[in-house]
Amino acid sequence: MASLGDLASPGGVPALGRTVVDAASLQRRVGELAAQISRDYAGRNLVMIGILKGAVIFLADLMRALTIEAEVDFMAVSSYGSSTDSSGVVRILKDLDAPVAGRDLLVVEDIVDSGLTLQYLLRTLTARDPASVEVCALLTKPERRQVALQPRYVGFEIPDRFVVGYGLDYAQRLRRLPYVAELAEPVPG
Repeated sequence: MASLGDLASPGGVPALGRTVVDAASLQRRVGELAAQISRDYAGRNLVMIGILKGAVIFLADLMRALTIEAEVDFMAVSSYGSSTDSSGVVRILKDLDAPVAGRDLLVVEDIVDSGLTLQYLLRTLTARDPASVEVCALLTKPERRQVALQPRYVGFEIPDRFVVGYGLDYAQRLRRLPYVAELAEPVPG
């Protein structure tokens, strides 16, 4: 694991603040979520849809912990541009590779903030006539929610802070951290 000094490198990577969720807690909760999902989807035709890029690490750990078979597909969306606040305008950058009509879909997200992007994704997927659509989010920020939606599976509720690690990034950096931490310095909007 890199030291804080290594992370505040000449590449413009900000220093880390407090740890929000440590590595052991992440792995324990991923195991709990996988057990619940395995029970809920036993005997069903599950497709897990990872939302790129932030959910990749979470999705990989979650899939390895399942006791059932599941297919995986990916979508990439953009609603942030270069800002750290969602613009509310969502663009699909990468769509699913296979049809999902009649399938049970589980959208795997790194973080649910305003909920605007997720609301758009759920509308888009529901229009494709799946058997069901649910959401598994590693992190949620309930105080930032702008739409009425609640993921069925939630890892952790966190305060309204900009966080990185375990797949979440700042300017495409810090995803590799095995824990979730706040940034020590303010993030420009």
